Amino acid sequence: MTQSLAPASVDGPAVRPSRPRRVLRAVAVLSCVPYLGLKAAWIAGSHVGIPEGSGLLDDRVGMAVVNGISVLLDSAVIVLALVLTRPWGLRVPAWLLAFPVWVATGLLAPIMAGFPAQLVVKAFSGGSAPGQDHEPFLHAWVFTVVYTGFILQGLALGALFVLYARDRWGHLWRGRVWELPVGALGPAHRALAVAAGVLALLPLALHVLWACGGTAGLSEGRAADRGGDFYVLEAVYAVFLLVAVAGGFLLAFRRGRALPAAVPLGLAWVGSGAVACWGGWLSLASLGGVEDIADRPTPLMNLAYAGQMLVGILVAAIGVYYFAERSAKAARPAA
Repeated sequence: MTQSLAPASVDGPAVRPSRPRRVLRAVAVLSCVPYLGLKAAWIAGSHVGIPEGSGLLDDRVGMAVVNGISVLLDSAVIVLALVLTRPWGLRVPAWLLAFPVWVATGLLAPIMAGFPAQLVVKAFSGGSAPGQDHEPFLHAWVFTVVYTGFILQGLALGALFVLYARDRWGHLWRGRVWELPVGALGPAHRALAVAAGVLALLPLALHVLWACGGTAGLSEGRAADRGGDFYVLEAVYAVFLLVAVAGGFLLAFRRGRALPAAVPLGLAWVGSGAVACWGGWLSLASLGGVEDIADRPTPLMNLAYAGQMLVGILVAAIGVYYFAERSAKAARPAA
């Protein structure tokens, strides 16, 4: 007997505000408060958490703009937590919900993986940059408070989305990899997966090089500030690039045919979001004015960020096709 792929009705099963979901929603909302509070204070002109002489104080207008964008992004977590826990959330168009959740996944996943690893490295080595004798641009407690909040947001929002997606779209990732549709665009998606793999080579090589201690392509200021945190972060970028490319290849070439379909779809979702969103964020940050030329991103750094972004977009396009194709296939019998 074949397993039905018929989608769940929008009217059932409803997203019930059960106690676990209410708790997760409260955690997601409350964990945003420290970050939003700090950003609001900085926009208002406060220097809380910012030491004297920090480079963040050099460009107040640019800082206000970046902080304003950050407030909007983190406020979206609160909106998503409400959408994922209220019955009316099932009526939100799929694309309107999936995109911000994909962005949130992409921005939070590297923090959730990297910050605990940075704490471990710091516990054993101190994580300080060799020869670093200038004041950091933020006090250490700010990172602890903010990143702990991000991790809680990621865990709570991720759990809520899994519960929501199981109710609304659980039929889309049932079965095995060999059951995924090929369709007329199969050859095009294989080409996209190959293109993503090729484009990933440069940023992957650079991140691995920087994670191993190399300085080629780094700006003078970034090279001087390297420490345990830097090496962990570069390693995390490399890992998510591999995750994104692996997800794209598994989907496009249907490798690992016996694997649950959720495995390549999950790899493509998390990997593409991480590399695309962080590549885009780092590219955006590099456009800000930096007075000290030693701190300006080099062409190779900008190329790595742009390459990450393109890899993420290509892999995401492959994943979107498979979700759309499976959804259409499930709807045809009902029609």
